[in-house]
Amino acid sequence: MFEVEKIRGEFPILGREVYGKPLVYLDNAATAQKPRTVIDTVARLYREENANIHRGVHFLSERCTAFYEDARKTVAEALGTPDVGEVVFTAGATASINTVAWAWGGKFVGEGDNVVVSEMEHHSNIVPWQMLCERVGAELRVLRFDDEGALKMEELDGLLDGRTKMVAITQASNTLGTMPNLKPIVEKAHAVGAVVLVDGCQGFVHSEVNVRELGCDFYAFSSHKLYGPNGVGVLYGRRELLEAMPPFLGGGDMVRKVTFEKTTYADLPLKFEAGTANYIDAIGLAEAIKFLRTLDRQGVLAHEKALLEYATEELGKVEGLRIYGTTEDKCSIVSFNVEGVHNFDLGSVLDRSGVAIRTGAHCADPVMAHYGVQGMARASFALYNTAEEVDTFVAAVKKAIRMLK
Repeated sequence: MFEVEKIRGEFPILGREVYGKPLVYLDNAATAQKPRTVIDTVARLYREENANIHRGVHFLSERCTAFYEDARKTVAEALGTPDVGEVVFTAGATASINTVAWAWGGKFVGEGDNVVVSEMEHHSNIVPWQMLCERVGAELRVLRFDDEGALKMEELDGLLDGRTKMVAITQASNTLGTMPNLKPIVEKAHAVGAVVLVDGCQGFVHSEVNVRELGCDFYAFSSHKLYGPNGVGVLYGRRELLEAMPPFLGGGDMVRKVTFEKTTYADLPLKFEAGTANYIDAIGLAEAIKFLRTLDRQGVLAHEKALLEYATEELGKVEGLRIYGTTEDKCSIVSFNVEGVHNFDLGSVLDRSGVAIRTGAHCADPVMAHYGVQGMARASFALYNTAEEVDTFVAAVKKAIRMLK
């Protein structure tokens, strides 16, 4: 049996109240809450161990360096790569994608080439590629989705050709919850000589991930969606690609030797980690991964799926409510609107009931344009949410509709 109450006890914030009501936190796709072990680890490091990494020979520096590089090993194992040099710590998935767009794209994408993204991407996996295409004179092509939220795979072949350099695709839509079958996308991209970047921000949380089995060339995710600290993320890249890329940022720690005549760069992965790394939070990310390893992974995924199905069923009974993204294989995200009710107003009323959801465009303007709406309400479920919280959420939605209509 999945012991959700035991798990909830590991997350201190879930015990608090909001406006005198027990907190029902359903904004996990934006940022997840942190377990006690992550909070305690970060606090202990600042309290007892803090010192800058890599360049110090004193006790604390050497300890923090060891913790940091051990964290890299933990992330590499979680991603399924035996090569720790393929794991770069960044400020988050946005920074990871921008690193590839500027460093790899700036070298390997030119005028007349094209980059393919999907219509359901987060802005972080659209805007960097737009900027690249504008800089070099390349074309941005879009793989559309249907009204159920499934990618129109039959259109992919028409978008790919010998000038396609990159296919950037989400593992799970942050708005629709859609989890595309990435294997054929990767295979088709590779068949025309393109490389593939996967945005794993939601996918890494809600599915099993092995980058070697998936065959992607780059993979990006953020710690804060994986129950880890904010302000740190990961870029995985195949070694041969990372070695062929110039650095994105210049500064300390990413160099081997600096002279005014020429600078030589450090080996991977430090080549892409300019300046003082966010080493404390990277170690905290590793602690979050270790925490997740103590849980029954399949039990977690089954629990999240059950919450999604229950919430979808109950919301489906509400008159005038439309759910966006109805594919069978989706992660625990449900976005919706109620006819005649603005999503901001709905979210504000739910807040007064202690229910935290997200409202607005969710950094996915093209998704909003697809459905002809300005925004959506979004509830996203995590491993610590319960069926009782779903009941509270749905009851609050019904109450809000009565108040606002």
